[in-house]
Amino acid sequence: MNGKEADADVAVIGAGIVGITAAFALQERGLSVVLVERGEVAHGASFGNAGAFAFSDVMPLASPGIMRKAPRWLLDPLGPLSVPPAYLPTIAPWLFRFWRASRPAAFARSFAAQVAMMDLASTETRRLVAMAGLDAMLRSDGALELYESRAEFEASLPSWRARAAARIGFRHLEGAAIAELQPGLSPIFTHATFVPGWQSIADPYDYARALADRVVEGGGRIVRAEVTGIAPAADGVRLALADGAGVSVRHAIVAGGAWSKPLAASLGDRLPLETERGYNTTLPPGAFDLKRQLTFPGHGFVVSRLTSGIRVGGAVELGGLRRPPDYRRAANMLAMARRFLPGLDTEGGRQWMGFRPSMPDSLPVIGVAAASDRVVYAFGHGHLGLTQSAATARILADLVTGAPPPINIAAFSPRRFD
Repeated sequence: MNGKEADADVAVIGAGIVGITAAFALQERGLSVVLVERGEVAHGASFGNAGAFAFSDVMPLASPGIMRKAPRWLLDPLGPLSVPPAYLPTIAPWLFRFWRASRPAAFARSFAAQVAMMDLASTETRRLVAMAGLDAMLRSDGALELYESRAEFEASLPSWRARAAARIGFRHLEGAAIAELQPGLSPIFTHATFVPGWQSIADPYDYARALADRVVEGGGRIVRAEVTGIAPAADGVRLALADGAGVSVRHAIVAGGAWSKPLAASLGDRLPLETERGYNTTLPPGAFDLKRQLTFPGHGFVVSRLTSGIRVGGAVELGGLRRPPDYRRAANMLAMARRFLPGLDTEGGRQWMGFRPSMPDSLPVIGVAAASDRVVYAFGHGHLGLTQSAATARILADLVTGAPPPINIAAFSPRRFD
């Protein structure tokens, strides 16, 4: 790449699931694509997520009442939402924005945006999976959300009423009906809600790699390099790489997940991007006869069935990119899973920690940079990167080609924090 001519129509910075899916969608429009990735393809949050297409997960984390729960959670270093005390001064501005986003009017706007995004995601995921020939990886087993008391179940009902208004299907269960959908649960669970439309992928890493292979087969290139700068040029965009080389393209998409913040800042967009550090343990495939994904909302974690094993993970630790992992969080979730699933074999597990890029209003950043409409942002999806990847890719392809996006994207604008 000599930089004298455009190396591709579009450079996608970041080869996680959002970037890979965007590259695939751009190729569908007839554009040439180069994926630029600082590490291994799909080795960030795309490697160790729960494998869920959580189209029913429309409730923003920043919601009315969350601040009443937050102090109790934040004081528990192993709880569902925690901040290491030493990191509090750094994250205080983000937490302030999170509080503002949890107020009723702001929450209502975020909720409406998530509903529209999830509707699009459901449609686009089915289409994309079929186009890529990956239908065999898609599962439609639904998900089971479990409650330990009537009080906990009744506290969840407002969120289910909101989902019902958004035309999301579900049914509430008690007693034997729960065991029919998932045998082997502890009798502690008195109520549950089943979401039949919840889908999952056989393994998120295998899916991302297969989609990346389709991009390469379609003529796309993957460049192993770190992008250190983005500069608008007369006829496009110039990327500066850490090794001193450069890439010249007509358009660039910043999809670097948790590492996107400095690139956006270099283009004049100071965005409140933080990291949800997620933990999990993946047990061997025979560890439990899991029928569908199980969600434990009171404890902030899920148990998923993947071809690579049974994955126990979740929770949110707001701790930035530099702190070492605290694998006590993974061990704590595994211990709870063992209590909730008495037959679970917890031997032979592999622990993991990944960085989920998170915005304080629970919405991703999708839109053009302040410095150039040739640069488009696509990051900040939190724990919904896989779920919203196909919808994001559709929007990005429209923005790059000048087509009108299929939904109103004002709520995702980089300028919403100005």
